[in-house]
Formats: sequence, C-alpha cells, structure tokens
Amino acid sequence: MDIIFIHQLQLTLLVGIYEWEKITPQPIQFDLEIGLPHARAATSNAIADTIDYSKVVSGIENLTNQKHFLLVEKLAEDVARLVLDQFKAPWVKVSISKLNALPHVKRLGVSIERGQRH
Repeated sequence: MDIIFIHQLQLTLLVGIYEWEKITPQPIQFDLEIGLPHARAATSNAIADTIDYSKVVSGIENLTNQKHFLLVEKLAEDVARLVLDQFKAPWVKVSISKLNALPHVKRLGVSIERGQRH
C-alpha cells in the first residue's frame, strides 16, 4: 500500500472538557498517514490518481472551524471519517496532540486507525 502523510499540521482551536478549554483556543498538532486506494499516481504522475494534500488540510481546517470538540478522541474520529469518506482512502491513521497542555509534557493525545490496511 502506498501511503501519503501530513505531519505536524498545527492549528489553534477549542478542544477540551474544562471551562478554560471551552473559551481558550489551544495549539493542536495533527499527524496523518493516509493509504492510497491504488498506486497509479506513481506511474501516471497525475494528481487525479492520488489524494491532494492541500484538500485534506483544507478539509481539516473547515471541520475544526465548525465546532468545539470536548475530546481529542472525537476530533480524531471526525478527521478519520473525513479522509475515508471524502477522499475515498481505504485506511488512515490519525494522531492528534495537545501541545504543552500540562506542565512538563510537550505533547499528549491520541492515535487511531480506521479502515483496512492492504
């Protein structure tokens, strides 16, 4: 399986269950690995035969601008659904990190995999 990746996409958004997290945007890092449905782009050299990174990033930006997420697990699930449904990827791994959310912790978060890895 060919895999494209987007690493260290950083957005500032509202995520969390605590009152301060509901009003104070936090830096969030997204790391994605996305399985391609086929390997045609490697020979065709055509964007139509792959998944456009910029469209994935735009989709994540639009998704995160729409609502406040209580849990990073729900945010990760919604990002995975976006990639699987909108971009027809057969498999995706989504890792989401809150940056500097706790003293002495650089990153904390969740990783999920959805779909079938061939």
